[in-house]
Amino acid sequence: MSYPKLLTPEETLAEARQRLNIPEIVVICGSTRFMDDMADADRALTWAGHIVVRPGCDMKTPHPLWADPSDAEAGKERLDDLHRAKIRLATRVFVVGDYIGDSTRAEIAYAKSLGKPVSYTHPEVAAIA
Repeated sequence: MSYPKLLTPEETLAEARQRLNIPEIVVICGSTRFMDDMADADRALTWAGHIVVRPGCDMKTPHPLWADPSDAEAGKERLDDLHRAKIRLATRVFVVGDYIGDSTRAEIAYAKSLGKPVSYTHPEVAAIA
């Protein structure tokens, strides 16, 4: 007697998206110095019918939530983990900005390791990613 092939978590998620008619999910990556550009990209992608997730905190801008250095360090780790979860959830990755720093480079590498397609607002930076 043969048993049905079990689906991988990725296949299960893809099947659920299809059954539930969930639109493409796009995660925006990039340096938080481009938060305004990310908001513009979010707006355009949402208008086009996509679900968009992106960084929600700009730790370069002072805020009481990360004013304490020890809180900031722990928060940065949580935010990095959260963004990797957003990448896992997404259908594809959209990199915003004309600069790729270490964090964004690591996010791109992570997305590619998961087989996620990656596109860029500035395709010329793809070569340095």
